[in-house]
Amino acid sequence: MGLGLSRGGAVDRHALLRGSALLGNPVGSAALEMTVGGGRFRVTTTTRIAMTGADLNASLNGTRLETGATYVMKADDVLNVGAASGGVYGYLHFAGGLTTDEELGGRGRHGIGGLGLDMSDKDVLPLGIDPEPKAAPMRLNAPAGNRQPIRVIPGPQTDLFPEDVLAVFEATTFTRSPKGNRQGVKMDFEGRPFATDAQLGQVSDFISEGDIQMTGDGTPFVLLAECQTMGGYPRIGTVIPMDLPRVAQALPGEELKFAFATLADVENTWKSDEDLYREFRKARLPRTRDPREMGDLLSYELINRPDPDVTG
Repeated sequence: MGLGLSRGGAVDRHALLRGSALLGNPVGSAALEMTVGGGRFRVTTTTRIAMTGADLNASLNGTRLETGATYVMKADDVLNVGAASGGVYGYLHFAGGLTTDEELGGRGRHGIGGLGLDMSDKDVLPLGIDPEPKAAPMRLNAPAGNRQPIRVIPGPQTDLFPEDVLAVFEATTFTRSPKGNRQGVKMDFEGRPFATDAQLGQVSDFISEGDIQMTGDGTPFVLLAECQTMGGYPRIGTVIPMDLPRVAQALPGEELKFAFATLADVENTWKSDEDLYREFRKARLPRTRDPREMGDLLSYELINRPDPDVTG
Protein backbone atom coordinates (compact mmCIF):
# COMPACT_ATOMS: atom_id res chain seq x y z
CA MET A 1 0.00 0.00 0.00
CA GLY A 2 2.89 2.32 0.71
CA LEU A 3 3.78 2.17 -3.00
CA GLY A 4 0.25 3.03 -4.10
CA LEU A 5 -0.68 -0.56 -4.99
CA SER A 6 -3.11 -3.00 -3.42
CA ARG A 7 -2.03 -6.49 -2.36
CA GLY A 8 -2.32 -8.22 -5.72
CA GLY A 9 -1.32 -11.87 -5.96
CA ALA A 10 -3.82 -14.67 -5.43
CA VAL A 11 -7.43 -13.52 -5.30
CA ASP A 12 -8.32 -16.53 -3.11
CA ARG A 13 -5.56 -16.37 -0.52
CA HIS A 14 -6.89 -19.42 1.34
CA ALA A 15 -6.64 -21.59 -1.78
CA LEU A 16 -3.04 -20.49 -2.31
CA LEU A 17 -2.16 -21.46 1.27
CA ARG A 18 -3.90 -24.82 0.96
CA GLY A 19 -1.68 -25.72 -1.98
CA SER A 20 1.48 -24.66 -0.16
CA ALA A 21 0.46 -26.69 2.88
CA LEU A 22 -0.24 -29.79 0.79
CA LEU A 23 3.20 -29.71 -0.84
CA GLY A 24 5.21 -28.38 2.08
CA ASN A 25 6.06 -25.17 0.23
CA PRO A 26 6.81 -22.14 2.41
CA VAL A 27 4.15 -19.52 2.99
CA GLY A 28 4.30 -17.04 0.13
CA SER A 29 5.29 -19.57 -2.54
CA ALA A 30 4.08 -18.68 -6.02
CA ALA A 31 1.58 -20.73 -8.02
CA LEU A 32 -0.40 -20.28 -11.25
CA GLU A 33 -3.87 -18.73 -10.97
CA MET A 34 -6.35 -19.67 -13.70
CA THR A 35 -9.97 -18.80 -14.40
CA VAL A 36 -11.80 -19.35 -17.68
CA GLY A 37 -8.78 -20.70 -19.54
CA GLY A 38 -6.52 -23.63 -18.76
CA GLY A 39 -3.58 -25.01 -20.68
CA ARG A 40 -1.22 -27.90 -21.28
CA PHE A 41 1.86 -28.26 -19.12
CA ARG A 42 5.02 -30.36 -19.08
CA VAL A 43 7.98 -30.46 -16.68
CA THR A 44 11.59 -31.37 -17.37
CA THR A 45 12.14 -33.12 -14.05
CA THR A 46 10.05 -35.13 -11.61
CA THR A 47 8.11 -32.98 -9.18
CA ARG A 48 4.86 -32.98 -7.19
CA ILE A 49 1.83 -30.89 -8.05
CA ALA A 50 -1.52 -29.95 -6.53
CA MET A 51 -4.63 -28.05 -7.62
CA THR A 52 -6.69 -25.95 -5.20
CA GLY A 53 -9.54 -23.45 -5.32
CA ALA A 54 -12.01 -23.90 -8.15
CA ASP A 55 -11.96 -27.29 -9.87
CA LEU A 56 -9.57 -26.97 -12.80
CA ASN A 57 -10.86 -30.15 -14.48
CA ALA A 58 -7.26 -31.33 -14.75
CA SER A 59 -5.94 -34.66 -16.01
CA LEU A 60 -2.44 -36.13 -15.95
CA ASN A 61 -1.72 -38.35 -18.94
CA GLY A 62 -5.47 -38.68 -19.36
CA THR A 63 -6.23 -39.58 -15.71
CA ARG A 64 -8.56 -37.14 -13.95
CA LEU A 65 -7.01 -35.41 -10.93
CA GLU A 66 -8.71 -34.54 -7.67
CA THR A 67 -8.73 -30.93 -6.50
CA GLY A 68 -6.96 -30.52 -3.17
CA ALA A 69 -4.58 -33.47 -3.55
CA THR A 70 -0.92 -34.06 -4.44
CA TYR A 71 0.36 -36.01 -7.42
CA VAL A 72 3.75 -36.90 -8.86
CA MET A 73 4.43 -35.44 -12.29
CA LYS A 74 7.38 -36.84 -14.24
CA ALA A 75 9.38 -35.43 -17.10
CA ASP A 76 7.36 -35.44 -20.31
CA ASP A 77 4.10 -36.22 -18.51
CA VAL A 78 1.26 -34.12 -19.92
CA LEU A 79 -0.94 -32.15 -17.57
CA ASN A 80 -4.10 -30.83 -19.20
CA VAL A 81 -5.97 -28.12 -17.33
CA GLY A 82 -9.45 -27.02 -18.36
CA ALA A 83 -11.64 -24.09 -17.43
CA ALA A 84 -12.38 -23.56 -13.75
CA SER A 85 -15.74 -24.84 -12.48
CA GLY A 86 -17.44 -24.81 -9.10
CA GLY A 87 -15.70 -21.48 -8.50
CA VAL A 88 -13.87 -18.75 -10.38
CA TYR A 89 -10.19 -18.99 -9.41
CA GLY A 90 -8.21 -22.23 -9.54
CA TYR A 91 -4.55 -22.69 -8.63
CA LEU A 92 -1.87 -25.00 -9.97
CA HIS A 93 0.97 -25.53 -7.49
CA PHE A 94 4.38 -27.08 -8.02
CA ALA A 95 6.54 -28.44 -5.21
CA GLY A 96 9.15 -25.79 -4.42
CA GLY A 97 6.97 -23.10 -5.97
CA LEU A 98 7.58 -21.01 -9.06
CA THR A 99 10.87 -19.15 -8.74
CA THR A 100 10.41 -16.32 -11.22
CA ASP A 101 12.19 -13.04 -10.54
CA GLU A 102 10.76 -11.06 -7.65
CA GLU A 103 9.33 -7.59 -8.18
CA LEU A 104 8.75 -5.26 -5.23
CA GLY A 105 9.46 -8.17 -2.90
CA GLY A 106 7.07 -10.70 -4.43
CA ARG A 107 6.17 -12.78 -7.48
CA GLY A 108 2.41 -12.19 -7.48
CA ARG A 109 0.47 -10.80 -10.43
CA HIS A 110 -0.72 -7.19 -10.33
CA GLY A 111 -1.98 -6.35 -13.79
CA ILE A 112 -2.72 -2.70 -13.11
CA GLY A 113 0.73 -2.21 -11.62
CA GLY A 114 2.39 -4.15 -14.42
CA LEU A 115 3.86 -6.69 -12.00
CA GLY A 116 4.15 -10.45 -12.36
CA LEU A 117 3.66 -12.68 -15.37
CA ASP A 118 0.66 -13.06 -17.63
CA MET A 119 1.24 -16.52 -19.10
CA SER A 120 1.18 -17.23 -22.80
CA ASP A 121 1.81 -20.20 -25.08
CA LYS A 122 5.26 -21.88 -24.80
CA ASP A 123 6.33 -19.88 -21.74
CA VAL A 124 8.91 -21.66 -19.56
CA LEU A 125 8.81 -21.14 -15.79
CA PRO A 126 11.56 -22.05 -13.31
CA LEU A 127 10.63 -24.38 -10.44
CA GLY A 128 12.04 -24.46 -6.94
CA ILE A 129 13.45 -27.54 -5.23
CA ASP A 130 10.84 -29.99 -3.93
CA PRO A 131 10.97 -29.63 -0.11
CA GLU A 132 9.53 -33.12 0.47
CA PRO A 133 10.37 -35.27 -2.59
CA LYS A 134 9.65 -38.55 -0.78
CA ALA A 135 6.35 -37.40 0.72
CA ALA A 136 3.38 -39.74 0.42
CA PRO A 137 0.39 -38.56 -1.62
CA MET A 138 -1.76 -36.24 0.52
CA ARG A 139 -5.12 -34.56 0.26
CA LEU A 140 -7.23 -31.94 2.00
CA ASN A 141 -10.98 -32.16 2.35
CA ALA A 142 -12.79 -29.49 0.37
CA PRO A 143 -13.87 -26.46 2.42
CA ALA A 144 -17.25 -27.07 3.99
CA GLY A 145 -20.17 -25.42 2.23
CA ASN A 146 -21.38 -22.29 3.97
CA ARG A 147 -24.73 -20.68 3.28
CA GLN A 148 -24.49 -18.21 6.16
CA PRO A 149 -24.46 -14.49 5.32
CA ILE A 150 -21.13 -12.91 4.45
CA ARG A 151 -19.95 -11.05 7.55
CA VAL A 152 -19.34 -7.32 7.16
CA ILE A 153 -17.83 -4.97 9.70
CA PRO A 154 -18.82 -1.30 9.76
CA GLY A 155 -16.29 1.17 8.41
CA PRO A 156 -15.67 4.90 8.63
CA GLN A 157 -18.49 5.65 6.15
CA THR A 158 -21.13 3.17 7.29
CA ASP A 159 -22.85 5.89 9.33
CA LEU A 160 -23.35 7.94 6.15
CA PHE A 161 -26.10 5.48 5.20
CA PRO A 162 -29.51 5.88 6.91
CA GLU A 163 -30.58 3.09 9.25
CA ASP A 164 -33.36 1.97 6.92
CA VAL A 165 -30.86 1.62 4.03
CA LEU A 166 -28.56 -0.50 6.22
CA ALA A 167 -31.49 -2.70 7.21
CA VAL A 168 -32.51 -3.23 3.59
CA PHE A 169 -28.89 -4.05 2.70
CA GLU A 170 -28.87 -6.87 5.26
CA ALA A 171 -32.28 -8.13 4.13
CA THR A 172 -31.44 -8.17 0.41
CA THR A 173 -30.45 -11.32 -1.45
CA PHE A 174 -27.77 -10.35 -3.97
CA THR A 175 -26.53 -12.32 -6.96
CA ARG A 176 -22.95 -12.28 -8.14
CA SER A 177 -22.94 -10.35 -11.41
CA PRO A 178 -21.07 -11.57 -14.51
CA LYS A 179 -19.29 -8.23 -14.23
CA GLY A 180 -16.22 -8.88 -12.15
CA ASN A 181 -12.46 -9.38 -12.25
CA ARG A 182 -9.43 -9.30 -9.98
CA GLN A 183 -10.31 -5.72 -9.00
CA GLY A 184 -13.76 -6.53 -7.66
CA VAL A 185 -17.19 -7.99 -8.31
CA LYS A 186 -20.55 -6.35 -8.81
CA MET A 187 -23.55 -7.46 -6.75
CA ASP A 188 -26.84 -7.46 -8.66
CA PHE A 189 -30.12 -7.02 -6.79
CA GLU A 190 -33.73 -6.01 -7.13
CA GLY A 191 -35.04 -2.94 -5.42
CA ARG A 192 -34.08 0.64 -4.75
CA PRO A 193 -30.42 1.70 -4.94
CA PHE A 194 -28.35 1.90 -1.75
CA ALA A 195 -27.84 5.64 -1.83
CA THR A 196 -26.74 8.27 0.65
CA ASP A 197 -26.99 12.03 0.17
CA ALA A 198 -23.57 12.34 1.80
CA GLN A 199 -21.87 10.81 -1.22
CA LEU A 200 -22.38 14.05 -3.15
CA GLY A 201 -19.75 15.69 -0.95
CA GLN A 202 -17.56 12.63 -0.46
CA VAL A 203 -13.85 13.15 -1.15
CA SER A 204 -11.53 10.37 -2.30
CA ASP A 205 -10.33 8.22 0.56
CA PHE A 206 -8.16 5.19 1.27
CA ILE A 207 -9.83 1.92 0.24
CA SER A 208 -8.80 -1.70 0.57
CA GLU A 209 -9.60 -5.29 -0.37
CA GLY A 210 -12.94 -6.38 1.06
CA ASP A 211 -14.47 -2.90 1.07
CA ILE A 212 -18.01 -2.68 -0.33
CA GLN A 213 -18.27 0.45 -2.43
CA MET A 214 -21.61 1.90 -3.48
CA THR A 215 -21.26 3.36 -6.96
CA GLY A 216 -23.07 6.46 -8.13
CA ASP A 217 -26.16 4.45 -9.02
CA GLY A 218 -26.25 2.78 -5.60
CA THR A 219 -24.88 -0.61 -6.74
CA PRO A 220 -22.46 -2.47 -4.45
CA PHE A 221 -19.05 -3.65 -5.63
CA VAL A 222 -16.91 -5.86 -3.37
CA LEU A 223 -13.25 -5.01 -3.89
CA LEU A 224 -10.71 -7.80 -4.39
CA ALA A 225 -6.93 -8.28 -4.48
CA GLU A 226 -6.15 -5.88 -7.33
CA CYS A 227 -8.43 -3.02 -6.35
CA GLN A 228 -7.38 0.61 -6.51
CA THR A 229 -6.11 2.20 -3.29
CA MET A 230 -8.11 5.45 -3.44
CA GLY A 231 -11.77 5.97 -4.22
CA GLY A 232 -14.57 8.47 -3.82
CA TYR A 233 -17.56 6.14 -3.63
CA PRO A 234 -18.89 5.62 -0.08
CA ARG A 235 -18.22 2.24 1.55
CA ILE A 236 -21.08 0.65 3.40
CA GLY A 237 -18.75 -1.78 5.17
CA THR A 238 -15.92 -4.28 4.73
CA VAL A 239 -16.13 -8.05 4.24
CA ILE A 240 -14.02 -9.82 6.87
CA PRO A 241 -10.92 -11.65 5.52
CA MET A 242 -12.22 -15.12 6.44
CA ASP A 243 -15.35 -14.64 4.31
CA LEU A 244 -13.81 -12.82 1.35
CA PRO A 245 -12.83 -16.03 -0.54
CA ARG A 246 -16.52 -16.94 -0.66
CA VAL A 247 -17.25 -13.70 -2.51
CA ALA A 248 -14.25 -14.14 -4.83
CA GLN A 249 -15.21 -17.72 -5.73
CA ALA A 250 -18.94 -17.07 -6.16
CA LEU A 251 -20.09 -17.93 -9.67
CA PRO A 252 -22.15 -15.46 -11.72
CA GLY A 253 -25.77 -15.85 -10.61
CA GLU A 254 -24.87 -17.30 -7.22
CA GLU A 255 -26.86 -15.81 -4.35
CA LEU A 256 -25.15 -14.05 -1.45
CA LYS A 257 -26.38 -12.22 1.62
CA PHE A 258 -24.50 -9.86 3.92
CA ALA A 259 -24.82 -9.29 7.66
CA PHE A 260 -23.17 -6.67 9.83
CA ALA A 261 -21.00 -7.86 12.68
CA THR A 262 -19.05 -5.98 15.32
CA LEU A 263 -15.30 -6.20 15.72
CA ALA A 264 -15.89 -8.01 19.01
CA ASP A 265 -17.98 -10.63 17.15
CA VAL A 266 -15.31 -11.41 14.56
CA GLU A 267 -11.95 -10.55 16.09
CA ASN A 268 -11.32 -14.20 16.98
CA THR A 269 -11.89 -15.21 13.34
CA TRP A 270 -8.81 -13.37 12.11
CA LYS A 271 -5.91 -15.65 11.26
CA SER A 272 -2.54 -14.83 9.79
CA ASP A 273 -1.27 -16.66 6.71
CA GLU A 274 1.04 -18.61 9.02
CA ASP A 275 -1.87 -19.65 11.25
CA LEU A 276 -3.93 -20.85 8.28
CA TYR A 277 -0.93 -22.68 6.83
CA ARG A 278 -0.40 -24.59 10.08
CA GLU A 279 -4.09 -25.50 10.23
CA PHE A 280 -4.03 -26.81 6.67
CA ARG A 281 -0.86 -28.80 7.34
CA LYS A 282 -2.49 -30.50 10.33
CA ALA A 283 -5.66 -31.23 8.34
CA ARG A 284 -3.88 -33.17 5.58
CA LEU A 285 -4.91 -36.79 5.05
CA PRO A 286 -3.23 -39.61 3.13
CA ARG A 287 -4.55 -39.85 -0.41
CA THR A 288 -5.49 -43.38 -1.36
CA ARG A 289 -3.85 -44.11 -4.69
CA ASP A 290 -5.94 -45.43 -7.55
CA PRO A 291 -4.26 -48.59 -8.96
CA ARG A 292 -5.14 -47.36 -12.45
CA GLU A 293 -2.81 -44.38 -12.05
CA MET A 294 0.08 -46.28 -10.43
CA GLY A 295 2.84 -46.60 -12.97
CA ASP A 296 4.88 -48.49 -10.36
CA LEU A 297 2.09 -50.93 -9.45
CA LEU A 298 4.09 -54.02 -10.47
CA SER A 299 6.90 -53.08 -8.11
CA TYR A 300 4.59 -53.79 -5.16
CA GLU A 301 4.30 -57.27 -3.65
CA LEU A 302 0.52 -57.52 -3.51
CA ILE A 303 0.49 -61.08 -2.10
CA ASN A 304 3.04 -62.21 0.45
CA ARG A 305 5.38 -64.98 -0.53
CA PRO A 306 4.80 -68.27 1.27
CA ASP A 307 6.85 -69.00 4.35
CA PRO A 308 10.10 -70.83 3.48
CA ASP A 309 9.23 -73.52 6.04
CA VAL A 310 6.08 -74.26 4.10
CA THR A 311 7.67 -74.36 0.67
CA GLY A 312 10.74 -76.24 1.81
